[in-house]
Formats: sequence, C-alpha cells, structure tokens
Amino acid sequence: MLIKTLSIMLIACCSFALQARSLCDSPHYHAFDFWVGEWRVMSKGQFAGNSKITKILNGCVILEEYQAVSGYQGKSLNIFDKQQQQWHQSWTDNAGLLLQLNGNRDNNGMVLQGPGLDSEGKPVLHRITWQPKQDDTVHQHWQSSANEGKSWQTLFYGIYHKIQ
Repeated sequence: MLIKTLSIMLIACCSFALQARSLCDSPHYHAFDFWVGEWRVMSKGQFAGNSKITKILNGCVILEEYQAVSGYQGKSLNIFDKQQQQWHQSWTDNAGLLLQLNGNRDNNGMVLQGPGLDSEGKPVLHRITWQPKQDDTVHQHWQSSANEGKSWQTLFYGIYHKIQ
C-alpha cells in the first residue's frame, strides 16, 4: 500500500513538473532572455557593480541579483503574467524600496513602468527600459516622472557588459 501511494505521488509530482515547464515555453516567457547572464555594470564610465540574472522555477521566472560597489543591493523577480498579458517586476533593495513595474517588450527592448514615491514622498511614475545592443551589452535606463509621463528624469543609466 505504501509503495502504491508513493508511486502515485511520484507520478503526480513528475507530471506537474512537466506541465509547469511546458506552461512557460511560449515565446512570451523568453522575451526578457536577452538579460540572462552575469554582468559587469558600468555607469557614467565608472564600474557601478555586478548583476546576476538567472532563470528559475522551470524557466518561468527571472531572478535579478544586483550588488553595487557602494554596498547597495537589490533583487527582483520578473515574470510574464499570462492573465494580464504583460511582464511584471517586483524590485526590493537594502534601502527598503519596493518597485512594482509592468509592461512588455517593444522593438527596442523591454519597457516596464509603475507608480512610486520620490525622496520627499510625492507620487512619481517610474519607467525602466532594457535595450540589448549589437555589441552584446544591455543598456538599462531608469527614469522617473513627476508629471504623469510628460517629462522624464534619469535616475540611473547602466551599461551591462556580459561576464558569462
């Protein structure tokens, strides 16, 4: 009886794992794959930090782990939300920031945006664009807007150089 129960559990487990993997095989789940890898990040001509981008959870989720030379650290989880038909990023860092961004791939790269607060607690709109370049770098442009997207201010511009 125990062997039969364990066999049923194993079959169910393996079946679910295969189903989960196939659920994330659509092209939508690969739209951000250009960012996967280990990167040396440069900003304003200076070394800014390292970023490790990996696919996890059967390739359904992209995990970002960023470490700046200043000691600043952040992590994000990125997934294609099939119900909303868009990408979602949840960013957290060691300064207590939470960003929740949504968007999709366009001709130039991935563009995600969402609401937040500036350093004075006033509402702003954040927009981050990742653009793969022909020299195998990825350019990340993080901007904010205090006027609902009428004008934008650059918060960070990083160039990702692939290590691996």
